[in-house]
Amino acid sequence: MRPDFLSRIISVSSSGAARVGRERSSRTTPDSWSSLMEAAQNGHGGAYRRLLGETSEWLKRYFERRLPPGDVDDAVQETLLAIHRRRHTYDPQYPFGPWLAAIAKNKWVDQLRSLARRTADELPDEIAVGDHEASVVSSSVLASLLDQLRPAQAQAILLVKVQGYSIEDASGEIGLSPSAVKMNIHRGLARLTAIIEKTPDVE
Repeated sequence: MRPDFLSRIISVSSSGAARVGRERSSRTTPDSWSSLMEAAQNGHGGAYRRLLGETSEWLKRYFERRLPPGDVDDAVQETLLAIHRRRHTYDPQYPFGPWLAAIAKNKWVDQLRSLARRTADELPDEIAVGDHEASVVSSSVLASLLDQLRPAQAQAILLVKVQGYSIEDASGEIGLSPSAVKMNIHRGLARLTAIIEKTPDVE
């Protein structure tokens, strides 16, 4: 859960971020935030609120391409907390983008580990996904990684975690028992985590 003061900062910044997004959406990049972080490190509250608001939008897009829809908000919040806790470690002499991407990647890996643990313990039979087609598109990076898994693992993750199938429906589609489907999801997510940890930071 986010501390109250950080929640207020992000809430206050949201309207400003929306205005900035309308005015500068075509040219705002992670590296343009270096000066904002430097100002924030020097105690400029306004710069910090703007930075958190804008990075939260970037993080949402980042995780929408990499995680099932239901896990995006948690990943964004956890990453914003990590940015807040580690803000003193940022060196303004270096680009902000790689620093941000490294934190986001670590939280992506954490989220995949959490998905794997939940699957191993108890995966709910029903996972509500309103728009399956949109879910597949928004999880394009995750889908591309599935090519590196065993077919049964990739199919189980795609059906249940991306397309919103129940365990029972996926079991009938794949031709495996529900417990085997859960195990394939668990092992596949663990494998994805290992693959991601070995790849360079992205975006």
